[in-house]
Amino acid sequence: MSSEQNPYGEHRHGGALPPEATSPAPSREAPSKEVTGRQRLRAGLWPPRVSRAQLIVALLLFVLGLGLAIQVRSNSDNSALRGARQEDLVRILDELDNRTERLEDEKQRLDDQRTELENSSDQAEEARKQTLEKERQLGILAGTVAAHGPGITLTISDPTGAVEADMLLDTIQELRAAGAEAIEINGVRVVANTYFSGDGGELRVDGRKIEAPYEFKVIGKPQDLEPALNIPGGVVQTLEKEQATAEVTRADDIVVDALRPAKQPDYARSSSR
Repeated sequence: MSSEQNPYGEHRHGGALPPEATSPAPSREAPSKEVTGRQRLRAGLWPPRVSRAQLIVALLLFVLGLGLAIQVRSNSDNSALRGARQEDLVRILDELDNRTERLEDEKQRLDDQRTELENSSDQAEEARKQTLEKERQLGILAGTVAAHGPGITLTISDPTGAVEADMLLDTIQELRAAGAEAIEINGVRVVANTYFSGDGGELRVDGRKIEAPYEFKVIGKPQDLEPALNIPGGVVQTLEKEQATAEVTRADDIVVDALRPAKQPDYARSSSR
């Protein structure tokens, strides 16, 4: 084996370094970092791991909570009848029962008419009778024929001129809701297109001036009409707040004979043949 000498006088054999010279230096391992319990808890909670079932349950709980909140809020709203007296509530319930009874009677009457048309031996004659009856009813509603029947007389005194047009309109609407079939005010027939105008003390009905006291002649069921005017916050109480008085008198026969002229339509024609 040949040997070589380096400039420092050292000998190398075979040109190779000893194994100790070629082995890498031992590496220094990083010290292990200890994980605390708080870090493990944070790692388990974030980022959140939510399953599909958990999302559905959370959504259902949110909808349930929202519904409960809406229900509680609706139950906590102030009712217009919360402060009413017991006898006033009883009167209102009676009025609602009476309206329901009138609707049931009307339904029964229409059913009877249909049965008569179906079973009548002379359907043409029966249809003619019903047509005449319907014409009479429409004439009463349109104010073109006189009417009489049970009802009430409402007299409104207004010494200070505080009664406004909208108060008379509210009175008409309340009477109609209670089943009034024909109404007359100071000689003016009230129909579907009747309007009120003017200020207190200078009121007009369909352009015709009327003066206090304002007298309403109303045909209908007295047991329904009078309570409708005396409900809490109704017509009578509103008038009393304005220093006006309202007197209601029942009668077995009220005559409403103020008429409206029958107007012939210019363009409309019956479509029946």
